[in-house]
Amino acid sequence: MRKEQIYMRMFVHIILAFGAITMIAPFIWMVSTSLKSLSEVFVFPPTLFGESLRWNNYLQISERFPFSIFFLNSLKIAVLVTAGQLFTCSLGGYSFARLKFPGRDIIFLLYLATLMIPYFVIVIPIFIMMRSFGWVDTHYALIVPGLFSAFGTFLMKQFFLTIPRELEDAAKIDGCTPFGIYRRIFLPLSKPALAALGIFTFMWSWNDFLAPLIFLNTMTKRTIPLGLAVMQGLYSTDWPVLMAASVLSVMPIIIVFLCAQELFVKGITLSGLKG
Repeated sequence: MRKEQIYMRMFVHIILAFGAITMIAPFIWMVSTSLKSLSEVFVFPPTLFGESLRWNNYLQISERFPFSIFFLNSLKIAVLVTAGQLFTCSLGGYSFARLKFPGRDIIFLLYLATLMIPYFVIVIPIFIMMRSFGWVDTHYALIVPGLFSAFGTFLMKQFFLTIPRELEDAAKIDGCTPFGIYRRIFLPLSKPALAALGIFTFMWSWNDFLAPLIFLNTMTKRTIPLGLAVMQGLYSTDWPVLMAASVLSVMPIIIVFLCAQELFVKGITLSGLKG
Protein backbone atom coordinates (compact mmCIF):
# COMPACT_ATOMS: atom_id res chain seq x y z
CA MET A 1 0.00 0.00 0.00
CA ARG A 2 1.37 3.39 -0.99
CA LYS A 3 2.02 6.15 1.51
CA GLU A 4 -0.60 8.38 -0.14
CA GLN A 5 -3.29 5.77 0.51
CA ILE A 6 -2.15 5.32 4.12
CA TYR A 7 -2.24 9.08 4.72
CA MET A 8 -5.65 9.33 3.08
CA ARG A 9 -7.06 6.59 5.31
CA MET A 10 -5.58 8.23 8.38
CA PHE A 11 -7.13 11.55 7.34
CA VAL A 12 -10.55 9.92 6.80
CA HIS A 13 -10.37 8.18 10.20
CA ILE A 14 -9.45 11.45 11.91
CA ILE A 15 -12.39 13.23 10.28
CA LEU A 16 -14.78 10.43 11.27
CA ALA A 17 -13.47 10.41 14.84
CA PHE A 18 -13.86 14.19 15.07
CA GLY A 19 -17.40 13.93 13.75
CA ALA A 20 -18.28 11.18 16.24
CA ILE A 21 -16.90 13.23 19.15
CA THR A 22 -18.82 16.30 17.97
CA MET A 23 -22.08 14.34 17.83
CA ILE A 24 -21.74 12.58 21.18
CA ALA A 25 -20.32 15.54 23.16
CA PRO A 26 -23.72 17.25 23.78
CA PHE A 27 -25.22 13.98 25.02
CA ILE A 28 -22.28 13.40 27.38
CA TRP A 29 -22.60 16.95 28.69
CA MET A 30 -26.34 16.45 29.21
CA VAL A 31 -25.73 13.31 31.28
CA SER A 32 -22.96 15.08 33.18
CA THR A 33 -25.19 18.06 33.99
CA SER A 34 -27.97 15.77 35.21
CA LEU A 35 -25.64 14.47 37.94
CA LYS A 36 -24.50 17.86 39.26
CA SER A 37 -25.88 20.40 41.67
CA LEU A 38 -27.21 23.68 40.32
CA SER A 39 -24.16 25.61 41.57
CA GLU A 40 -21.75 23.18 39.90
CA VAL A 41 -23.36 23.64 36.48
CA PHE A 42 -21.96 27.16 36.06
CA VAL A 43 -18.49 26.49 37.49
CA PHE A 44 -15.65 27.84 35.34
CA PRO A 45 -13.58 26.15 34.09
CA PRO A 46 -16.31 23.54 33.58
CA THR A 47 -15.90 20.05 35.00
CA LEU A 48 -17.28 16.80 33.69
CA PHE A 49 -18.69 15.76 37.08
CA GLY A 50 -19.20 17.51 40.40
CA GLU A 51 -17.96 16.56 43.82
CA SER A 52 -20.52 13.77 44.00
CA LEU A 53 -23.02 12.16 41.64
CA ARG A 54 -26.46 13.50 42.51
CA TRP A 55 -28.82 10.72 41.46
CA ASN A 56 -31.61 12.39 43.39
CA ASN A 57 -32.01 14.79 40.46
CA TYR A 58 -33.82 11.97 38.67
CA LEU A 59 -36.10 11.46 41.67
CA GLN A 60 -37.09 15.14 41.64
CA ILE A 61 -38.46 14.99 38.09
CA SER A 62 -41.87 13.73 39.18
CA GLU A 63 -42.05 16.58 41.71
CA ARG A 64 -41.81 19.21 38.97
CA PHE A 65 -44.33 17.76 36.45
CA PRO A 66 -46.14 14.45 35.79
CA PHE A 67 -43.31 12.90 33.80
CA SER A 68 -44.83 9.40 33.69
CA ILE A 69 -48.09 10.71 32.19
CA PHE A 70 -46.26 12.76 29.58
CA PHE A 71 -44.03 9.78 28.81
CA LEU A 72 -47.00 7.45 28.25
CA ASN A 73 -48.74 10.06 26.08
CA SER A 74 -45.68 10.46 23.87
CA LEU A 75 -45.19 6.70 23.70
CA LYS A 76 -48.80 6.08 22.69
CA ILE A 77 -48.77 8.73 19.98
CA ALA A 78 -45.36 7.74 18.60
CA VAL A 79 -46.15 4.01 18.49
CA LEU A 80 -49.55 4.49 16.80
CA VAL A 81 -48.19 6.98 14.27
CA THR A 82 -45.22 4.74 13.46
CA ALA A 83 -47.38 1.64 13.06
CA GLY A 84 -49.86 3.55 10.91
CA GLN A 85 -47.19 4.96 8.62
CA LEU A 86 -45.52 1.59 8.19
CA PHE A 87 -48.84 0.20 6.94
CA THR A 88 -50.09 3.11 4.82
CA CYS A 89 -46.71 4.01 3.32
CA SER A 90 -45.82 0.42 2.45
CA LEU A 91 -49.27 -0.12 0.91
CA GLY A 92 -49.08 3.16 -1.02
CA GLY A 93 -45.51 2.48 -2.13
CA TYR A 94 -46.53 -0.96 -3.40
CA SER A 95 -49.49 0.52 -5.31
CA PHE A 96 -47.37 3.18 -7.02
CA ALA A 97 -44.49 0.79 -7.74
CA ARG A 98 -46.30 -2.35 -8.95
CA LEU A 99 -49.96 -1.68 -9.72
CA LYS A 100 -51.08 -0.07 -12.96
CA PHE A 101 -54.06 2.30 -12.89
CA PRO A 102 -55.04 5.47 -14.78
CA GLY A 103 -53.17 8.59 -13.70
CA ARG A 104 -50.78 6.69 -11.44
CA ASP A 105 -47.70 8.77 -12.26
CA ILE A 106 -49.57 12.08 -12.10
CA ILE A 107 -51.11 11.21 -8.74
CA PHE A 108 -47.71 10.20 -7.40
CA LEU A 109 -46.11 13.46 -8.56
CA LEU A 110 -48.88 15.48 -6.95
CA TYR A 111 -48.53 13.46 -3.75
CA LEU A 112 -44.77 13.95 -3.82
CA ALA A 113 -45.17 17.68 -4.42
CA THR A 114 -46.72 18.01 -0.95
CA LEU A 115 -43.22 17.57 0.47
CA MET A 116 -42.42 21.09 -0.75
CA ILE A 117 -45.23 22.62 1.34
CA PRO A 118 -43.99 23.71 4.80
CA TYR A 119 -45.97 22.52 7.80
CA PHE A 120 -46.48 26.12 8.92
CA VAL A 121 -48.55 26.74 5.76
CA ILE A 122 -51.02 23.91 6.38
CA VAL A 123 -51.19 24.05 10.17
CA ILE A 124 -54.17 26.47 10.16
CA PRO A 125 -56.28 24.35 7.75
CA ILE A 126 -55.41 21.26 9.81
CA PHE A 127 -56.47 23.04 13.00
CA ILE A 128 -59.79 24.06 11.40
CA MET A 129 -60.38 20.46 10.33
CA MET A 130 -59.55 19.08 13.75
CA ARG A 131 -61.85 21.64 15.38
CA SER A 132 -64.72 20.67 13.05
CA PHE A 133 -64.17 17.03 14.00
CA GLY A 134 -64.11 17.91 17.71
CA TRP A 135 -60.57 16.59 18.07
CA VAL A 136 -58.89 19.67 19.52
CA ASP A 137 -57.31 18.84 22.89
CA THR A 138 -57.33 15.13 22.02
CA HIS A 139 -54.61 12.82 20.79
CA TYR A 140 -56.60 12.14 17.61
CA ALA A 141 -55.42 15.50 16.29
CA LEU A 142 -51.83 14.25 16.50
CA ILE A 143 -52.32 10.62 15.50
CA VAL A 144 -54.67 10.74 12.51
CA PRO A 145 -52.81 13.40 10.41
CA GLY A 146 -49.54 11.60 11.14
CA LEU A 147 -50.70 8.25 9.76
CA PHE A 148 -49.80 9.28 6.21
CA SER A 149 -46.49 10.48 4.81
CA ALA A 150 -45.43 11.40 1.28
CA PHE A 151 -41.79 10.84 2.20
CA GLY A 152 -42.52 7.37 3.58
CA THR A 153 -44.53 6.45 0.48
CA PHE A 154 -41.68 7.63 -1.76
CA LEU A 155 -39.14 5.68 0.29
CA MET A 156 -41.14 2.46 0.11
CA LYS A 157 -41.89 2.91 -3.60
CA GLN A 158 -38.20 3.27 -4.44
CA PHE A 159 -37.38 0.17 -2.41
CA PHE A 160 -40.15 -1.91 -4.00
CA LEU A 161 -38.80 -1.02 -7.46
CA THR A 162 -35.59 -2.87 -6.59
CA ILE A 163 -37.37 -6.17 -5.89
CA PRO A 164 -37.11 -8.55 -8.88
CA ARG A 165 -40.31 -8.71 -10.91
CA GLU A 166 -39.80 -12.45 -11.38
CA LEU A 167 -40.92 -13.02 -7.79
CA GLU A 168 -44.15 -11.18 -8.47
CA ASP A 169 -44.75 -13.05 -11.75
CA ALA A 170 -44.20 -16.40 -10.04
CA ALA A 171 -46.73 -15.48 -7.36
CA LYS A 172 -49.28 -14.47 -10.00
CA ILE A 173 -48.86 -17.82 -11.73
CA ASP A 174 -49.61 -19.53 -8.41
CA GLY A 175 -52.84 -17.53 -8.19
CA CYS A 176 -51.79 -14.97 -5.60
CA THR A 177 -53.82 -11.74 -5.47
CA PRO A 178 -52.15 -8.29 -5.53
CA PHE A 179 -52.70 -7.89 -1.78
CA GLY A 180 -51.38 -11.41 -1.23
CA ILE A 181 -48.24 -10.52 -3.19
CA TYR A 182 -47.85 -7.42 -1.05
CA ARG A 183 -48.32 -9.34 2.21
CA ARG A 184 -46.42 -12.54 1.41
CA ILE A 185 -43.55 -11.27 -0.77
CA PHE A 186 -43.01 -7.53 -0.58
CA LEU A 187 -43.46 -6.98 3.15
CA PRO A 188 -40.98 -9.74 4.23
CA LEU A 189 -38.40 -8.40 1.76
CA SER A 190 -38.87 -4.77 2.80
CA LYS A 191 -37.67 -5.07 6.40
CA PRO A 192 -34.65 -2.77 5.83
CA ALA A 193 -36.83 0.00 4.37
CA LEU A 194 -39.48 -0.49 7.06
CA ALA A 195 -36.82 -0.26 9.76
CA ALA A 196 -35.46 3.00 8.33
CA LEU A 197 -38.95 4.46 7.98
CA GLY A 198 -39.82 3.33 11.49
CA ILE A 199 -36.78 5.10 12.95
CA PHE A 200 -37.52 8.37 11.13
CA THR A 201 -41.22 8.31 12.00
CA PHE A 202 -40.75 7.46 15.67
CA MET A 203 -38.10 10.15 16.12
CA TRP A 204 -40.24 12.77 14.38
CA SER A 205 -43.36 11.90 16.38
CA TRP A 206 -41.52 11.62 19.71
CA ASN A 207 -39.71 14.96 19.31
CA ASP A 208 -42.62 16.89 17.78
CA PHE A 209 -43.21 20.09 19.74
CA LEU A 210 -45.28 22.38 17.51
CA ALA A 211 -48.31 20.15 16.87
CA PRO A 212 -48.84 19.20 20.56
CA LEU A 213 -48.40 22.85 21.50
CA ILE A 214 -51.18 23.84 19.09
CA PHE A 215 -53.69 21.06 19.67
CA LEU A 216 -53.27 20.07 23.33
CA ASN A 217 -54.41 22.23 26.24
CA THR A 218 -55.05 19.84 29.13
CA MET A 219 -51.96 19.17 31.22
CA THR A 220 -52.58 15.43 31.49
CA LYS A 221 -52.72 15.07 27.69
CA ARG A 222 -49.43 16.78 26.92
CA THR A 223 -46.28 15.09 25.63
CA ILE A 224 -42.64 14.99 26.71
CA PRO A 225 -41.44 18.02 24.67
CA LEU A 226 -44.15 20.19 26.21
CA GLY A 227 -43.28 18.86 29.66
CA LEU A 228 -39.64 19.81 29.23
CA ALA A 229 -40.69 23.28 28.14
CA VAL A 230 -42.82 23.62 31.29
CA MET A 231 -39.76 22.89 33.44
CA GLN A 232 -38.02 26.03 32.17
CA GLY A 233 -39.02 28.70 34.63
CA LEU A 234 -39.55 32.38 33.85
CA TYR A 235 -36.79 33.63 36.13
CA SER A 236 -34.82 30.50 37.03
CA THR A 237 -34.44 26.94 35.80
CA ASP A 238 -33.26 23.89 37.69
CA TRP A 239 -30.91 22.73 34.94
CA PRO A 240 -29.75 19.45 36.57
CA VAL A 241 -33.34 18.22 36.96
CA LEU A 242 -34.20 19.43 33.45
CA MET A 243 -31.21 17.57 32.02
CA ALA A 244 -32.19 14.46 33.98
CA ALA A 245 -35.64 14.58 32.39
CA SER A 246 -34.01 15.11 29.00
CA VAL A 247 -31.84 12.03 29.48
CA LEU A 248 -34.89 9.91 30.25
CA SER A 249 -36.75 11.36 27.26
CA VAL A 250 -33.91 10.40 24.91
CA MET A 251 -33.72 6.78 26.06
CA PRO A 252 -36.74 5.49 24.05
CA ILE A 253 -35.25 6.90 20.84
CA ILE A 254 -31.95 5.15 21.54
CA ILE A 255 -33.74 1.88 22.28
CA VAL A 256 -35.81 2.11 19.10
CA PHE A 257 -32.71 2.87 17.07
CA LEU A 258 -30.80 -0.09 18.47
CA CYS A 259 -33.73 -2.45 17.87
CA ALA A 260 -34.32 -1.15 14.35
CA GLN A 261 -30.62 -1.33 13.56
CA GLU A 262 -30.57 -5.02 14.40
CA LEU A 263 -33.71 -5.51 12.31
CA PHE A 264 -32.07 -3.62 9.46
CA VAL A 265 -29.08 -5.98 9.36
CA LYS A 266 -31.31 -9.03 9.81
CA GLY A 267 -33.61 -7.87 7.03
CA ILE A 268 -30.74 -7.57 4.57
CA THR A 269 -29.54 -11.06 5.47
CA LEU A 270 -32.96 -12.71 5.10
CA SER A 271 -34.10 -10.82 2.00
CA GLY A 272 -31.46 -12.28 -0.30
CA LEU A 273 -30.58 -8.80 -1.60
CA LYS A 274 -27.05 -8.77 -0.24
CA GLY A 275 -25.62 -10.07 -3.55
